[in-house]
Amino acid sequence: MLDDTIIAVSTPPGFGGLGVVRLSGQGAVAVARRIFRPSERIGRPFPVRRAVFGSVGEGRDGSALDKGFLTYFKAPRSYTGEDVVELSVHGSPAVLEEILRQGVKAGARLAQPGEFTLRAHLHGRLDILQAEAVNDFIRASSLAQAHVSFRQLSGSLSKRIAILRKNLIRLAARLEAGIEFPDEGLRTKPAGHVRSLKKLITGLRSLVDGYEAGRALGEGLTVAILGRTNVGKSTLFNALLDEDRAIVTPYPGTTRDYLRERIILEDYVFHLVDMAGLGRAAHPVEKMGIARGERLAREADGLLIVLDASQKLTAGDERLLGRYRSKKRLIALNKIDLPARIDTVKVKSLAGGSPLVEVSALKGRNIAGLKKELLRAMAPECGDEDEVILHARQKDILEDILKSLEKAAGLLEAGHSEEICAEEVRKGLDLVGLLTGEVRVDDILKDIFGRFCVGK
Repeated sequence: MLDDTIIAVSTPPGFGGLGVVRLSGQGAVAVARRIFRPSERIGRPFPVRRAVFGSVGEGRDGSALDKGFLTYFKAPRSYTGEDVVELSVHGSPAVLEEILRQGVKAGARLAQPGEFTLRAHLHGRLDILQAEAVNDFIRASSLAQAHVSFRQLSGSLSKRIAILRKNLIRLAARLEAGIEFPDEGLRTKPAGHVRSLKKLITGLRSLVDGYEAGRALGEGLTVAILGRTNVGKSTLFNALLDEDRAIVTPYPGTTRDYLRERIILEDYVFHLVDMAGLGRAAHPVEKMGIARGERLAREADGLLIVLDASQKLTAGDERLLGRYRSKKRLIALNKIDLPARIDTVKVKSLAGGSPLVEVSALKGRNIAGLKKELLRAMAPECGDEDEVILHARQKDILEDILKSLEKAAGLLEAGHSEEICAEEVRKGLDLVGLLTGEVRVDDILKDIFGRFCVGK
């Protein structure tokens, strides 16, 4: 796999002022010489890390296809750890496609998605955690996610896992020494091993807990907007989006299916879901919409419950306030531009501690305040230096390591032999290798790097 030379366009599809074609492999320089002609006389090979201007490709009439710059990164000081050549030309899709064709004709092959980063991993330039951070950084939807991804690309999470691995090796060595050389005075009291394990367990728990914030940054938080018909859910939906996305009429049951749109509040992406009003439905389609809405409400990360402040609290409102108490909830008292008739004291009592915000979606009153409260109520807390886990794969492996160490500590506390405890610690060590890629599983590598764009 690493013996051939790969080529791909590294800039996004579409038209642009610049386009970059990247080559990597033992033959990268040789292929580049066949499709690039320097405008000035230079030595062989190309100068390292210095842009060289020249003609790229060959048109149908034998003239140059384009003019641009070539930059050569000599192995191993390149992104992939191999010889890498980058051609910066004009961003015409037709020109870039032709350069690829001529590059393949000159001896390269088209790269697979994520293959440049895969080669960087296989050459020891990046571990799996850093490779995943590359993709996260490219696709970041907010500055906070970009910040976390760049920190992990720079090795913050990898260093923390390296410390965990080092401590596990040290613990395993102490256990093994006591088992193999019982007469040499190397055996440590079980209480000492338990203390070491519990310290590691505490650190692992904090990492696993960081997944909630990571998922919110990476995938976004789904917030379902619930309420009876005609309480103003769709108007509020439009007000939060600052556009007329949902159809609004004075007639009950206008929204029969659900609408999903995205907004960004500070560092978090929120997927807002507007759905059919809860209550009795006269039309079969409306009934289906209500059933879908209830399912979405169960699956959502949080709920925005809308009540009509200009009307008295109904039995349907009370039932809604009594449901989904295990979820994060925010209560919006809508239509405050009309005379108030709702019993706010009773609403607070039924809300079970969920915050209340008074708004007028129609008049746009306090929408900014609602957004702030939505962020405060729904977004997980995350400090600037907290390590955040962005992937379910990482969380699942960390949870498995945690289970092994908790089992090891429990066995020692229950008086079981150190041999059984040592086996659990070894399982944890194997899982650490799986997390960073030191234990290579090709199916996992294929899944991870298959999510990358082709030129990366």
